[in-house]
Amino acid sequence: DPCRYFHCKRGKVCHVDKHGKPSCICQDPTACPSTKDYERVCGTDNKTYDGTCQLFGTKCQLEGTKMGRQLHLDYMGSCKYIPHCTDYEVDQFPLRMRDWLKNILMQYYEHDLDTSGYLTEKQRTKVKKIYENNKRLVAGNHTVELLLHDFEKNYHMYVYPVHWQFHQLDQHPVDRLLTHSELAPLRASLVPMEHCITRFFQECDGDQDKLIDLKEWCHCFGIKE
Repeated sequence: DPCRYFHCKRGKVCHVDKHGKPSCICQDPTACPSTKDYERVCGTDNKTYDGTCQLFGTKCQLEGTKMGRQLHLDYMGSCKYIPHCTDYEVDQFPLRMRDWLKNILMQYYEHDLDTSGYLTEKQRTKVKKIYENNKRLVAGNHTVELLLHDFEKNYHMYVYPVHWQFHQLDQHPVDRLLTHSELAPLRASLVPMEHCITRFFQECDGDQDKLIDLKEWCHCFGIKE
């Protein structure tokens, strides 16, 4: 099968011509496999798609047009009303995000105590110190005042989770820069719960070059140089 090892980007599928030569053509959105309700996604055109296959297939068919350039995955789930993010909310956002990243690492560490798999040995060593210091602060929803006090008092506990998340996202390619597509998986999954994340990432890009470097990323989270 000429298509077996022939890779096509999202929205395209492999097609073999009459000479047996493979090439990539746009996925027919109507031919996408059926999906469950929870697999629906919302596009930046504020239209609900039955899944990412249908969304990226549609984007491919619009390639070369203004609408095609503007169409991206906005967030997971059906389109709904997303409230406006106020200046106060975006100022407080890094507090919740830092705590969330720290708690993700806590959960990975606890899982690896029984069955390793989420963290490398080097990562476990770093997270162990954070985990032991974190026991006095119960995970969950905390007031902004408590999160701010905890950040100032235990600053070192928050540096590694912020760096870790950056390098988790920096994969395509690994170049110490985050692109829109690299940020998309994190942003798309959080928009329904954290309506400020889009504005937060936009404001992280200080020089507005559509790339977020490590310095910009850390500055957004309040990490000192």
